Amino acid sequence: MADRTAPRRADQRRARTRAALVCAAQRLLAEGRTDVAVQEITELADVGVGSFYNHFDTKEALYRVAVEDALEWVGGLMDRLTEDVDDPAVAYAQSFRMTGRLHRRYPQLSRVLLHHGLEVAHSDHGLAPRARRDIRTAADARRFEVADLDLALAMTVGAQLALGSLLHAQPDRDDATSTDLVVRGLLRHFGLDAEEAARICALDLPDLDVLDAAVN
Repeated sequence: MADRTAPRRADQRRARTRAALVCAAQRLLAEGRTDVAVQEITELADVGVGSFYNHFDTKEALYRVAVEDALEWVGGLMDRLTEDVDDPAVAYAQSFRMTGRLHRRYPQLSRVLLHHGLEVAHSDHGLAPRARRDIRTAADARRFEVADLDLALAMTVGAQLALGSLLHAQPDRDDATSTDLVVRGLLRHFGLDAEEAARICALDLPDLDVLDAAVN
């Protein structure tokens, strides 16, 4: 039994160390402080300098993983939020509405995404590929009118990033109302009439308290 347990514990320690480094990197990314020494990163993560190089060759490699990890976390959460939604227009709107609310719920994560807007827009991880999927599915189902999928995705990601920036700049702004107004405009742009867009944006949203615990 001891022979089996020791490697498992070592793997768990490695995983905790890596997670601590990624978390520290995300904090630095959120604060815009990436030009720091490796020692400062490890001190923030409360691990030894040698542990850093057991996981990452360079700071840049760590930051890349930190951004991808943040993107995948949000993307995974959005998948859980929409897994039971049959209408692709509703799935698109629901993902946007919930992502807009995450800017206030998880401000550090939000700032990581905002500081890496172009990576968010063109990444193979997280929000962009899932938004592309939802737009394409809605277009194929003739719920959306989409002449150019890349432009539709750029509008969606750009609107989400601009919204997040505004919510940070104006802390008293109502995030839910603002988010729903933005996605209502996007739905109108994609061909839905005003009544249908308003109906979709008035639908109840899932409980994040339950779902984000399941994702983590």
